[in-house]
Amino acid sequence: MSASANVTSRTRPARPLLRLVIVLVVLGVIGGGLIGFHQFKSSILKQVVAQIVSQLPTVSTAKATTQTWQPTLRATGTLRASRGADLSAEVAGIVGELSFESGQDVAAGAPLLRLRANDDDAKLAQLQAAAELAGVTYQRDLKQFRAQGVAQSTVDTDASNLKSAQAQVAAQQALMAEKFVRAPFAGRLGLRQVDLGQFLPAGTKIVTLQALDPIYLDFYIPQQALGQIHTGEHLVVHVDAYQGRDFPGEISAINAEADSASRMIQVRATLANADHALLPGMFATTVIDAGATQRLVTVPQTAVSANAYGSLVYIVRQDGTDGGGKARLAVTQTFVTTGDTRGDQIAILKGVADGDVVVTAGQLKLHNNSGILVNNSVQPTNNPNPAPSDQ
Repeated sequence: MSASANVTSRTRPARPLLRLVIVLVVLGVIGGGLIGFHQFKSSILKQVVAQIVSQLPTVSTAKATTQTWQPTLRATGTLRASRGADLSAEVAGIVGELSFESGQDVAAGAPLLRLRANDDDAKLAQLQAAAELAGVTYQRDLKQFRAQGVAQSTVDTDASNLKSAQAQVAAQQALMAEKFVRAPFAGRLGLRQVDLGQFLPAGTKIVTLQALDPIYLDFYIPQQALGQIHTGEHLVVHVDAYQGRDFPGEISAINAEADSASRMIQVRATLANADHALLPGMFATTVIDAGATQRLVTVPQTAVSANAYGSLVYIVRQDGTDGGGKARLAVTQTFVTTGDTRGDQIAILKGVADGDVVVTAGQLKLHNNSGILVNNSVQPTNNPNPAPSDQ
């Protein structure tokens, strides 16, 4: 009995040790499983976050800045000659002489065209001879009257006949002068509309004559802008025929009435045109400085979006950090009050402060408080004085 008891006493301590080992192994397996599960969950979360980040809309941004702003008034108008006329003959006839070429510059009084004279010279000679005879008769009878050889009535009749003959000569000379067409003022001729030997009815256009220096620009402004301009004020004119070139001028006249239908007022500016670069009838735009300079917050025009409720911009703000410690960005939708435009810029009167970062491209993908990714590798233009060019 004693031997079996000894064996039993030796095996009893081994069983708790085995149980402890089994418990530790099970706990290790469970712990390892929990650690593996957490690692798996972390990897899944990282993938989800990365996927969410990759789906954020990409936009470009710019910083609002305060700049000196000169208020301007813009208008469009038409150039016209300071003096211009379509020349024509006063009487009908056949073109006998042409003394000009198309596009020629001519002086005032220069002969341009003469209709065929026909028998005009002969009629003039006949009338001049009759006037000379009437003059001789009058002088002879006047001497006779002084010698009491003829009556006073004879002298009076002779004087009347003389005046009538002289008037007929003047009428014939005027008729012959109407067959000449001369330049009424100095300027540039247009294209010739007639040819030698052509029959011209009275009033037929022969050629246009335009005085090109100086030249006028006629344009219209709304009535509320009338107080911003005055005669003598300087302006700059642009035409699409000469990209990038400024044509300076000044306001020379303001119409005395407003159009009752449109409430617009016609204004005329005078421009120097020594090189005759500007031609009557050309379309032109003008920029007039109106009022004192101001300090205004400006952003690119592309930063302003419009909807049914007004104009708005998206202001960028920091919205915490991501798992990697990098700043997350979001936008705040803000309604703004806009002012004038200048080139690619627009003035913001209310809603944006100096230094605010605004979205300049990609607004269609945004809503209030939406997250964004910023990529400024391509930026909209923000030039106050852009120079248009063919792309």
